[in-house]
Amino acid sequence: MHEGQESKNTCKMMTGEVERKMERKRLNAQPLALIRKIKGFTRSIVEGLARGSAPLIYIDRFRNYCTDTSGNCSCSSGLPAGKEAISLKRECHARRLDVLLRVLLIVQQLLQEKRHGSKRDIYYMHPTVFKEQSVVDRAINDICILLQCSRHNLNVVSVGNGLVMGWLRYVESGRKIDCISNPNTAYPIPVHVEEVNDILSVAQYVLVVEKESVFQRLANDQFCKRNHCIVITGRGYPDVPTRRFLRLLIDKLHLPVYCLVDCDPYGFDILTTYKFGSLDSDNYSIPQQCLLPLTVEDKRKVEAMLHRCYLQREVPKWRFELELLLYKGVKFEIEALSVHSLTFLSHEYLPSKINNGGCLQLLGWWITSRQYHIRVEAEH
Repeated sequence: MHEGQESKNTCKMMTGEVERKMERKRLNAQPLALIRKIKGFTRSIVEGLARGSAPLIYIDRFRNYCTDTSGNCSCSSGLPAGKEAISLKRECHARRLDVLLRVLLIVQQLLQEKRHGSKRDIYYMHPTVFKEQSVVDRAINDICILLQCSRHNLNVVSVGNGLVMGWLRYVESGRKIDCISNPNTAYPIPVHVEEVNDILSVAQYVLVVEKESVFQRLANDQFCKRNHCIVITGRGYPDVPTRRFLRLLIDKLHLPVYCLVDCDPYGFDILTTYKFGSLDSDNYSIPQQCLLPLTVEDKRKVEAMLHRCYLQREVPKWRFELELLLYKGVKFEIEALSVHSLTFLSHEYLPSKINNGGCLQLLGWWITSRQYHIRVEAEH
């Protein structure tokens, strides 16, 4: 067999294996399959206790990134970074297992009754036992790993923080949401993204903005009416529903997506949360007094981000941008563009950047604020 043919066959085998894994994951995430898994898990614990043996549960541990900047790491490959053993022999583990089983029982009820609940709803079902919200959050993460599914597969949802406005119409759980009738009015982003369908839009692009204050400024300036677009904000770091809704719009509408965030370490970190990016120059004369020096905390944040493996492995240009930010020692907030006029952002700055072809190829470094052509990966 020729070397080229061997390579093709190997590629086909690898593709087939990936497809089979994805199909298994999809089947495992179906409600009936999850309910069977939950019952099997609890039954094994009860039977073990009946035999007088303490249960020992192994939970895979994963990480989003490491500090290997060589670009050769595999921490984002979906492989576990180790296992954690939970046993009744330790008091802290016994409490953790108690919380895990209580949350599992609630999840099973949600799945059986085909209802949804938020993490906060679950907390208030046993507040004296759980003590704090982070205990419930950890249990849900453990359950997702044990059952090999995503949180939304458990019918556990976040309380949505995101907002959307613009040239968009869709149906959520049988209810029509018509943003087009008043494109500068904010609507809450759907929490149950899987129940959104019949998406219709005449927008030319999607604009994601970091802050609610900027989102409101664009609404006040009738930005969506003047520019046929959809505007989304996650009000800072985006929650899961916001990311999933944006991913859905990208998949269904095939529109270019841009993002506008502050030119500081936290703006960049929000970018990496969405997984997109790029930045450029002093095209807009901003007074020196509007440039803010990086604080000690800012510099610490940048230095920590520079060690993230995926920056070197996947987007080395972003890493260079962070280094440049640290070298210049200054940051810039979006609102500072108002030094020109209150409508400068919506009437001049954004239209010029979006109409600039260089922006589409991710060229350039903007000292004022960052705007990116993006690729979004919804978090589990």
